[in-house]
Amino acid sequence: MSGKRDYYEVLGLDRDADEKALKNAFRRLARKYHPDRSDEPDAEDRFKEIQEAYAVLSDPGKRGQYDRFGHDGPSGGFGGGFNVDLSDLFGGSDIFSAFFGGGGGGGQRSGRGSDILYRHTVSSEDVMNGTEEEIELDLPAPCSPCSSTGAEGGVLDACTDCSGRGVISRVVQMGPFQTQQNRTCSSCDGRGKIPRSTCKACKGRGRVERTTTVRFGIPAGAEDGTRLRLRGKGEPGRDGQPAGDFLVELEVSPHPWFERSRSDLIMSLPLGYADLALGTTITLDHLDGSPLEIRVPKGSTAGDTIDIPRRGFPRLRGGGRGDVVVLLKLHMPTKFSRKIRTALEELREDLAPSDLHERIRGEADARRRGG
Repeated sequence: MSGKRDYYEVLGLDRDADEKALKNAFRRLARKYHPDRSDEPDAEDRFKEIQEAYAVLSDPGKRGQYDRFGHDGPSGGFGGGFNVDLSDLFGGSDIFSAFFGGGGGGGQRSGRGSDILYRHTVSSEDVMNGTEEEIELDLPAPCSPCSSTGAEGGVLDACTDCSGRGVISRVVQMGPFQTQQNRTCSSCDGRGKIPRSTCKACKGRGRVERTTTVRFGIPAGAEDGTRLRLRGKGEPGRDGQPAGDFLVELEVSPHPWFERSRSDLIMSLPLGYADLALGTTITLDHLDGSPLEIRVPKGSTAGDTIDIPRRGFPRLRGGGRGDVVVLLKLHMPTKFSRKIRTALEELREDLAPSDLHERIRGEADARRRGG
């Protein structure tokens, strides 16, 4: 009786699993237990077990034999020496390349330029109204003398280390199985070709630093962290490949009295007792350039809110604008003049909630009598 685990159990599958389910289970488990990446103490053994299970179950003939006779089989078992072809499973590249970036399946690296990320600070006023920005930066630009190849006169020769393929391959034995491992050729950095002589203007980099004017628009209502993409304005591509993109990440400066909640603006407004009791109108400069009029009704109390519709930020989706929400707060001076103190003493009786005190005492007496 074999001591091996059931192959379906190894892959976590039912016995009627189709080919797609087999592949998906193998991909998931191979990522988890690959010895070069997994921290599991039994990763190497599990990985070999997973490979063996897939090798048998992915072969219709071996799978039928396994389903009928189990691990032992009709003629003494399956034995070792399976050659597992993983290139088809991972779309033309070996398991190391597909999972861990060990190089393409015989192809050369893309020469597309890298993206450039630039963080740009804007004011709340700019975000409210939208604006056009223009900045000057030292950015990489194509080297004209070598046509961005890094080679003097643009002359390139095939790399002898990888025979112009851009990758170096080797066969790796893992237990009873063999698989092909590809890695990027370090001599040519995956290009498959090297300069016959290095360009003096760019020192072989294929690009030079150049002061560049970048123009972009700040959309009205943009939020902190919004990224704007300028396609083709990033690092130049290599060997005539496309340039990367230039990404502008917006950092919106905090406002002295407004806080933002999506498209709404929230602010606290400290007022004296008289303004709350009698009502008042406060006019402030607003982000959109028009005065913001806040009408405080008489009899207001601290904690009340006033909504001013359609004076918040523009909505990026759906149109219109958010609201301004004003939270009323009671401003209590820390010091009083003698004149104000005297006036307050005279008003104390009129302002004291004596009727409230009487109601509280009455309710307390009623609860005692009821208890």
